[in-house]
Amino acid sequence: MVGRPVRGRAAGELALSAARGAPTLDVAALRSRFPSLESGIAFFDGPGGTQTPREVGAAIAATITGPLSNRGRLVASQRNADAVVRAFRSAFADLLGASPRGVVYGRSATELTYDFSRHLAKTWRPGDEVVVTALDHDANIRPWMQAAERVGAVVRRIGFDPATGELDDAGVAGAITERTRLVAVTAASNLIGTVPPVARIAEAAHAVGALLWVDAVHYAAHERVDLTALGADLLVCSPYKFLGPHCGVLAAAPDLLEGLRPDKLAPSTDTVPERFEFGTLPYELMAGATAAVDVLAGIAPATGDRAADLTTAFGMLHEHETRLRERLERGLGEAGAPVVLHSRAARRTPTVLVTVPGRAMAKASEHLARRDVLAPAGTFYALEAARVLDLDDPAPLRIGLAPYTDDDDVDRLLEGMRTFLAA
Repeated sequence: MVGRPVRGRAAGELALSAARGAPTLDVAALRSRFPSLESGIAFFDGPGGTQTPREVGAAIAATITGPLSNRGRLVASQRNADAVVRAFRSAFADLLGASPRGVVYGRSATELTYDFSRHLAKTWRPGDEVVVTALDHDANIRPWMQAAERVGAVVRRIGFDPATGELDDAGVAGAITERTRLVAVTAASNLIGTVPPVARIAEAAHAVGALLWVDAVHYAAHERVDLTALGADLLVCSPYKFLGPHCGVLAAAPDLLEGLRPDKLAPSTDTVPERFEFGTLPYELMAGATAAVDVLAGIAPATGDRAADLTTAFGMLHEHETRLRERLERGLGEAGAPVVLHSRAARRTPTVLVTVPGRAMAKASEHLARRDVLAPAGTFYALEAARVLDLDDPAPLRIGLAPYTDDDDVDRLLEGMRTFLAA
């Protein structure tokens, strides 16, 4: 079996790490918090949304069953709603390296991007320029293109090298000009996992007075986000990609948000960040999202400082997921057929895009699913990236690791791929 020596070697590496004093992930303990894993399914669909731990479901249920009312201070039900919102902003400030006053709730990252494309485009003029990249999910391309078209702004594009998965440095330098108003870039590709040099792009954008919008939907599931270190002016993520419920979050500096004037109802508050949150907030989802942040922080030994614990926890997750990703890639290379791995960037998330010449990956996905191994096939809204890759198979196999993925899951996937390729 491929897994046995790798598991033994991994156990030795973990023991060595523990001996050096670095905390390591207790995967079995983490998995015990996910009722859905009792189904026996090996989930490799994390880039599309992770499974949800018990604590998140409990927080949602406890909040929605009350007492709960619209926000206020008079009775417990009002105070509960207010406390949920405050806790949500505090949790995501810790997660994203932001101010609580800069944390905006949204239905999804796509909705937030569309909303803010309209807010920001109010100040754009014909001839202004907006920059997008081919690495991005369409949710960080189409809203900006459509907003630019409405005002007569020009859209410039940054490509990437399909051989390496890396953004084109010359393309970055050529795309950002004195007319650039906004650069939209992913912090990690949801298709091939590439982590581009966001901080360097931020420097180029800021040098000409442009804003940097960062889509961290895929990145925030695997790496510690720091708004300042990334150089992001505005950043979005999706809690359901990292153990939470379906919603979106935006983080920005409060003074930047103060300068944006969204269309809003006359009686609704003009306070930041509430001026960007339309209608009554879903308190139960906010409570669930907060619980997800607390679960992530709780992976690390508790210090009483959630932000510090999150830094430690993401270090532990990075070590765990990188080891499994490397093992997965080795196993696929030994699967008995010329498996093509399109995830090749020097720095990348544990998300692997796979094709096999002459074989349909949609069939591979079906084959795996019959064995309760879920690895979907498709391009997952990364239309421009798929075009650059010029894939022979229109529906490549995407294998995504999550915090709860373990060696047995990887064993099952590799065995399923071997039997598929042998057929």
